[in-house]
Amino acid sequence: LVVAPYHLPTLLPTATMSAFGSPAPATEKPASIAQNDCNVGQAGNDGISSLIWSPTANHLVSTNWDGGVRCWQVEEQGGAIRAMPRAQVTHEQNSHVLDSCFKPDGQTVFSCGTDKAVRMWNLSSQSSGVAQQIGVHDAPVKAVRYLPRTNIVVSGGWDRKLKFWDCRQAQPCGVIELPERVYAMDGRDELLVVATAGRHIIAYDTSGQPREHVRKESPLKYQSRCISCFVDKTGFAVGSIEGRVAIHYVQKVAGKESFAFKCHRQDNNCHSVNAICFQQQFGTFATVGSDGLINFWDKDNKQRLKGFQSIRRPVSCANFSAQGNMFAYASSYDWSKGSTFHAPNTPNEIYIHYVAEEEIKPKNKSRSSRR
Repeated sequence: LVVAPYHLPTLLPTATMSAFGSPAPATEKPASIAQNDCNVGQAGNDGISSLIWSPTANHLVSTNWDGGVRCWQVEEQGGAIRAMPRAQVTHEQNSHVLDSCFKPDGQTVFSCGTDKAVRMWNLSSQSSGVAQQIGVHDAPVKAVRYLPRTNIVVSGGWDRKLKFWDCRQAQPCGVIELPERVYAMDGRDELLVVATAGRHIIAYDTSGQPREHVRKESPLKYQSRCISCFVDKTGFAVGSIEGRVAIHYVQKVAGKESFAFKCHRQDNNCHSVNAICFQQQFGTFATVGSDGLINFWDKDNKQRLKGFQSIRRPVSCANFSAQGNMFAYASSYDWSKGSTFHAPNTPNEIYIHYVAEEEIKPKNKSRSSRR
């Protein structure tokens, strides 16, 4: 098997940002997984690092390596989708933005990046310019999540620290030292999971004072790339640079065992799993990879529900809308081959796919067993 080491992105000069709402420059023919997928305009001038949906409205937010945090108003009717630019903010000196999350109110966005800052943006404020700083690390900040049980923001950085922020205070209300740099993080209600360099995975209970619940070595042999909590919070899925995903339970569930499977591999070549995202209604999930493939999976029945044709460009991130009927995915360079293969003119595009129920709903496997 050919597994190239995943390179931490070189901090390159940021691309020039264009005015949000102005006509987008022409690019080569777009590539999407379905013919009628909505091509979201003005997706930025550099790599797309995260896509998130508001939990209360059809607002889509992206973060980019050009320093932008952008928001679109999305409308869906009869499976037809259109996205209209709404607003944007930036990080200090247009430094690279690496991650984002929503507050449950659906109006507040938190972001983080290579300016070592954690920032907050209220969509209803119609603000522009640099987003408000609420926290800072000693190195770039890789991930940010909101903890609804305690109304606290948590950030994980390359300074090997988790920091907890009350937006009303300048200093962190808590700090946890980690064994290595944060590579990925996710949270759902009281469950927080962190994947670091060195293949460490740590799960925390954040229902009160953060408490370490599980610490383990990743069941995958190579570097962790992404991590995502199950909808029912009984465990998490972690993806690596070797084209594999591990399903791991942190709670005992009758009839369920942890396992791993191959997903983004072609012949003897392994491709990075760049994102894992769960669909809220059915608890099924999608994986996207540097091979340009998107797959929908059912972990409970251990089967692939839908495989889409490769778009022949890396898919850097993705997410389901709160209602689960729309799936946003980004096509841009994902740094899986390092700065050597970075081409500034690589298209950076966002698409929204209308998700038919038969694509994402678990298949009834018990029917054949009753025959």
